[in-house]
Amino acid sequence: MNVQGFQKLTLLDFPGKVACTVFTGGCNLRCPFCHNASLVKCPGAQENMEEEVLAYLEKRKGILEGVCITGGEPLLQPELPAFIQRVKEMGYAVKLDTNGSDPEALRRLLQKVSVDYIAMDVKNAPSSYEAAIGLEKRFAPFEESLGIIRRSGIPYELRTTFVKGIHRERDVVELGQYLAGEKRYFLQNFVESGDILKEGYLPFEREEMAKFLAIIRKTIPDAQLRGQEE
Repeated sequence: MNVQGFQKLTLLDFPGKVACTVFTGGCNLRCPFCHNASLVKCPGAQENMEEEVLAYLEKRKGILEGVCITGGEPLLQPELPAFIQRVKEMGYAVKLDTNGSDPEALRRLLQKVSVDYIAMDVKNAPSSYEAAIGLEKRFAPFEESLGIIRRSGIPYELRTTFVKGIHRERDVVELGQYLAGEKRYFLQNFVESGDILKEGYLPFEREEMAKFLAIIRKTIPDAQLRGQEE
């Protein structure tokens, strides 16, 4: 599997677990505010770290509890099921991050291996999805992936990164209506990582994010802000 980055310890990426994070190369979306642009533009620029990761996990048995697999888009990796199986055999829980763009790949993966937690990025309100993903692409595949995740019985979360210049208040209202009743939904403010796909975007002010949270909580009472205090 094409592993292009590796964070050896995280207390944030996998809820309730002391974990590490694996970054796969390549993505099929072009979200202009993407904070891992190098993984999108140059998916094989670095030497593959897969064996290094597996060796590290072998040594950290009993200390680390989980592995978060993110990207890029992990479901682009044909070797992903085999990689997850090896990690599971070591005794680790696995969290999968996905953009939800390929429901068939998601369905096939879940038929082959078990994962313990899924996080799906809901990039924008359905009517404004293309503005957030940087492509002309129907929303239907993302909706299908959401349905697969909901029916899987696997604990999951949904999250949206809000970006000034991309998201509008009416998108927030629509998102709240579309995702009404969800139990784990997180609003995240855009952060300039220094590795952005397209420059010129800004985060919302704290007060604006608080307003968005109040709107969302009308239909998703348990929604939370991630990355800043309310």
